Amino acid sequence: MISTNPIIENYFWLIQNLDEKAKIELISRISNSILTQKETKQEQLLSCFGAFVSDQSADEMIKSIYDSRYFVEKNIKL
Repeated sequence: MISTNPIIENYFWLIQNLDEKAKIELISRISNSILTQKETKQEQLLSCFGAFVSDQSADEMIKSIYDSRYFVEKNIKL
């Protein structure tokens, strides 16, 4: 298969003279990286869903949020 992608051509030029064992190791690593990327993307998506975990009750969280607010009143002269 002939590729017109110059990046692929450059990589192929680099690896074409490797021995069989090195090529097989490279294929294995590339395959594993593809599988890992797919799993990682799916895990990232799934990690966006679910319940919020906390030891505080809802009322305690609300109070904590309100207590952490900080307001500064400034008189703006126009």
